Amino acid sequence: MNFDLTDEQVMVRNMAREFALREIIPVASEDDQNEHYRPETTQKMAALGLLGAPLSQQYGGAGFDYITYLLICEEIAKASPGVFTTCLTVHTSLFQMPILSFGSQELKQRFLPRTTKGELLGCFGMTEPDSGSDVASLGMNARFDGKNWLLNGSKMLISNGGIADVALIFAQTDRAKGSRGITAFLVERGTSGFSTRDLRGKLGLRDSNTAELILQDCPVPAENIVGEVGEGFRVGMYALDCARLSTAAACVGVAQAAIDIAVQYARERKQFGKPIASFQLIQEMVADVVAETEVARYFVYRAGYLKDKEVPFIREASIAKYFAAEVAVRAAQKAIKIHGGYGYSNEYPVERYLRDAIGLQLYEGTAEIQKLIIGRETLGISAFV
Repeated sequence: MNFDLTDEQVMVRNMAREFALREIIPVASEDDQNEHYRPETTQKMAALGLLGAPLSQQYGGAGFDYITYLLICEEIAKASPGVFTTCLTVHTSLFQMPILSFGSQELKQRFLPRTTKGELLGCFGMTEPDSGSDVASLGMNARFDGKNWLLNGSKMLISNGGIADVALIFAQTDRAKGSRGITAFLVERGTSGFSTRDLRGKLGLRDSNTAELILQDCPVPAENIVGEVGEGFRVGMYALDCARLSTAAACVGVAQAAIDIAVQYARERKQFGKPIASFQLIQEMVADVVAETEVARYFVYRAGYLKDKEVPFIREASIAKYFAAEVAVRAAQKAIKIHGGYGYSNEYPVERYLRDAIGLQLYEGTAEIQKLIIGRETLGISAFV
């Protein structure tokens, strides 16, 4: 594997970095405090080709490789992990990628070009009030009435849920088959029986929208099924594998942001007549998180490299997500320590990065779930139940 970035990758990374500096960082603190999502930011990202970056040009995407997409994720998350979750890991990794891989040609043509243009925003409806890590225990059910599938149930803690135009919803079509009885449906906003309720008061990722999805005899035509009936578990797991990679890249971005802010502060802050950057314990804290962040970045690149080669990457994606999320939290914690009392207030952004990093630890599966996946993949145990 060659770790050198191509000229195109550097150009795209710099474009995303400049966009984040110009459009996201100046309002990130305000939007965090007000729990405010800015749709104009999504539209501006779409205009630059940042929505659907790994999708082929045939469907309106930029046709970038996955490592280039991960570089975009890192740069946007450095500015705001909340904007990252709204526009990239949910809209691209969890919504567009499974449609690209499993959707019919008609579904691809109907939804993908409009999502890359920002005309439609997507969300991923798997988590339920009583079903999180145990996907096979989904309570939402779907029954065929001879014309449409009627979906009943609710989804909880769905990023983009209150603002998305289309939701990828997972429901049981044959409960006796467990995970093999799950089917993935595309449900459009405005469909009868479909409603949402915004959720507020989150610890972090507060500038992203999170909602409950409620479906009551919601009719969905058979042509809106992604994949085949009973293939939903496979569709969902593929989407989560893609999203674990993008979330891992975002965690690297958070860690890097915490390092950059802490280093700048340590150079400027003086105690005992000299910058605190000259204190060995400060240097030790910086050295620890710099080393860990570089390791996490290479884990991400390695998994992205395998994804681009179209070879199995599930284990490597979980390794990257597990390690990078832990590093992001530790980097933010140490940045707060370096800032002292100031780090505990929102006068500096490091406390926001810590809250957001804790949220990213939960995204696409907790550390414990990643360990289970790593162990299962290493031992060759099937995920189907």
